[in-house]
Amino acid sequence: MTDPAEADPVTPGPRPRWRRVLIESAATVLVAVLLAGGIRTFVFQPFFIPSASMQPTLGVYDRILVQKAFFSWHDVREGDIVVFRRPPLENCGPQDGDDLVKRVIALPGQTIYSSGNNIYINGRLLAEPYLPNDDPLGPPIPNSSSQHPYRVPAGEFYVLGDNRGDSCDSRYWGPITGASMIGKVVLTWWRNSHPDFHVF
Repeated sequence: MTDPAEADPVTPGPRPRWRRVLIESAATVLVAVLLAGGIRTFVFQPFFIPSASMQPTLGVYDRILVQKAFFSWHDVREGDIVVFRRPPLENCGPQDGDDLVKRVIALPGQTIYSSGNNIYINGRLLAEPYLPNDDPLGPPIPNSSSQHPYRVPAGEFYVLGDNRGDSCDSRYWGPITGASMIGKVVLTWWRNSHPDFHVF
């Protein structure tokens, strides 16, 4: 009689192929979702434009990509388009989300004022090739209480919409803090209801 302990162990057969494929597929989907979430959180984030305040550069319902990784407000320059959290003093009507997109016009410590449709930064006329020639400024840029050009406080930025006559911006609620910036617009990938790639 053979001792059961000395008997050859039963070798399990191979797992069904469909089970392995299912596990690999689930793992692949999980990794893709985690990567997509990480990219959205740390690298790039898509936004859509809810208003006409940045026309003609950005139209209503355009889709943009905002750089978040390696972004620092210390590196922001005049003319950059940035997304930022809605300022506490913003009260221009119905809110279209918690974030806004505008163009940086003046940097911390610079002076800014307007005359007619022209804007002056540190006393020099601001060149704005991104605007159409007939773009009216709309409401002027307020001076300081002493009637001198407004000086942007340290760590803050003066922002305007490109559609100056129809934009609620720093003229209404003052400059934004660098800390409120989410990132810089680097790409438009959807415009006028179809794919349209434009790099900034």
